[in-house]
Amino acid sequence: MLCEVESRFISVERLHEYESIDIEKETGNSQVDKSWPRFGRITFLDVVMKYRADMDPVLQNINFDILPRQKVGIVGRTGAGKSSLAAALFRLTDISEGHVLVDDMEIRSISRKLLRSKLSSIPQDPVLFAGTLRYNLDPFDEYTDAQMWNALHQVHMKEKMKALDQTLDLNIQENGENFSVGERQLICLARAILRQNKILILDEATASIDTSTDALIQETIRENFSDCTVLTIAHRLNTVLHCDVILVMESGRVKEMGHPQTLIQNPLSHFSKMIRAQSVAPNA
Repeated sequence: MLCEVESRFISVERLHEYESIDIEKETGNSQVDKSWPRFGRITFLDVVMKYRADMDPVLQNINFDILPRQKVGIVGRTGAGKSSLAAALFRLTDISEGHVLVDDMEIRSISRKLLRSKLSSIPQDPVLFAGTLRYNLDPFDEYTDAQMWNALHQVHMKEKMKALDQTLDLNIQENGENFSVGERQLICLARAILRQNKILILDEATASIDTSTDALIQETIRENFSDCTVLTIAHRLNTVLHCDVILVMESGRVKEMGHPQTLIQNPLSHFSKMIRAQSVAPNA
């Protein structure tokens, strides 16, 4: 009984802890050109980022320039700083030093809400809310039914919905429990297709799904985001071999950057070593 009481009071303690969390401050301009970002160029200049002032930097002196419409694969070991790049781009954590530019505009000069509305993201754990399919695809009533069905068609979900006699008013349970993980990921992809933003970030989006659905998602991304800048934080190295550029992260730094085939052909490159290690691992 003492153990039970202790565990329940720890829950109460945590609830009190959540009450004192600082609310994210809204800074920056909330008015920019509607067409921004028009090209999707991303530039990091001498970026240093800490999650807290008393912690060591998770990103150290990051410099790179991603050109419009480039497909970039970001690879590295656990803790290398891959997801921290996305956190800096979305301003989930403000950088300590340096500049992050999107189409030559400093993102700190733009409000967080506006900035995030201009970027599309598909995370590792797909996010669906309790409500209708229509609400999950278009929570702000910005698109027509025809556009939503077209997005579902693009991710190969329309046929299944029609076969089950389901409409856009289909009820989705909390966290999308009435869909498989792969189907939830496809619905999140349909949401990104609807928004038609110039920048898409995939944060290990295919890490928890089977290889056939992974291939389906990669094909859909190639077809629908051909004129967009796509950043893929990779879980499987083979998913980024088709990219224009590979960005190798290590200990919060950019270790190397280049075309995948160029890096693979160099036996001393970190990327080629990672490829060799992956091919040897199953036999070990």
